[in-house]
Amino acid sequence: MDILNNILAGQVPMELYLGVSLIMFFAGVYGFLSRKSMLMILISIELMLNAADINFVVFNRYLFPGHLEGFYFTLFTIAIAACETAVAIAIIINIYRNLTSVEVGNLDQMKE
Repeated sequence: MDILNNILAGQVPMELYLGVSLIMFFAGVYGFLSRKSMLMILISIELMLNAADINFVVFNRYLFPGHLEGFYFTLFTIAIAACETAVAIAIIINIYRNLTSVEVGNLDQMKE
């Protein structure tokens, strides 16, 4: 009941943020390990990176409330993730043009 009162007062405990981040991270791990499409694997990797970004912001807010290093690091990570996504999508488009499929199992055909 104390957690509910804190949420209603506008003070969300760190454990709830970390719980959301944990669920997001393991959903990304599950998607990475279970999917066969390269696009779905890329989305799963992005989900894991976003979970890490939530952790950076939460730990910065609760451990060093007057500093903004966690926020800056998160913005830097988002920029790097956007660049990584652009390169990965370009590679996936090239693979699709050559193989007409984006399934991971079909990549063995590129060895020929």
